Amino acid sequence: MKKPELLVTPKKVDEIVPLIDAGADAFIIGEQKFGLRLAGDFSREEVKEAIALAHQHGKKVYVAMNAIFHNELVEEIGEYLTFASEAGADAVVYGDPAVLMMAKEFAPSMKLHWNTETTATNWHTCNYWGRKGSKRAVLARELSMDAIVETKEHAEVEIEVQVHGMTCMFQSKRSLLGNYFEYQGKALKIENRDQEEAMFLFDPERDNKYPIFEDANGTHIMSPNDMCIIDELGEMIDAGIDSFKIDGILQTSEYILDVTKKYRLAIDTYIADQDKYEEIKEGLLSEIEELQAKNRPLDTGFFFKETVY
Repeated sequence: MKKPELLVTPKKVDEIVPLIDAGADAFIIGEQKFGLRLAGDFSREEVKEAIALAHQHGKKVYVAMNAIFHNELVEEIGEYLTFASEAGADAVVYGDPAVLMMAKEFAPSMKLHWNTETTATNWHTCNYWGRKGSKRAVLARELSMDAIVETKEHAEVEIEVQVHGMTCMFQSKRSLLGNYFEYQGKALKIENRDQEEAMFLFDPERDNKYPIFEDANGTHIMSPNDMCIIDELGEMIDAGIDSFKIDGILQTSEYILDVTKKYRLAIDTYIADQDKYEEIKEGLLSEIEELQAKNRPLDTGFFFKETVY
């Protein structure tokens, strides 16, 4: 039975080794200007340092280039691809075809992981980008478990699935918060890394709080709950899903570390002894529930519900 990669999003370089010790197999990092909704903003020197540390321990680092690129940034794509290649990145995560096209010139040997977050909803689309040069497709968060398994059965590329963390519900290139406060005559600092300054949209009818923040890529509104399927991993492991992602955006370093340990135990236990996994999975879920902030309940995302578009 194939063991899936456990992919984690660190907030800073100092977390790489502890997360490796906790069981992480790979990391997604990058610079905010090029990558969407990163757990931490890594400078180029920090990217190089993180790659070196991970490679010393036999682990992988993927550099995020999945931002929405406008003309003013296009000229920088090739240069950043060259940097990522020379730094030793194991792959580049992208959504914009401009990255794929320019990689052929600036980093022809670089592995590419296609991630648009919303449009990887069937295997034909995944295979289309695979035939264009991608080695992996990151599936949309809105897919059911059955759709994920069916996609993997027909995929010609690796398949990555998010199994834990919040998801993005809305993004605008505009600084909606900043513009609103400026209209009121107030100054709003653009900040996406300080949880104590987090803002929320409140839905009194459903009693939901939606985290909202701004960064170099605009305004982002996130899900009111955190996805968690630590007790439902078996079907995807059996199907051969290649990578399970824990998204740590807007979470503390301690939380990311603890959750990584629990998913490592869950995956390893299922591979070794499925009956033992059945015995411990409810306990692992309860332990993660105890880690949750009061305003961040857990759910199973769209894994077991029908998506209505």
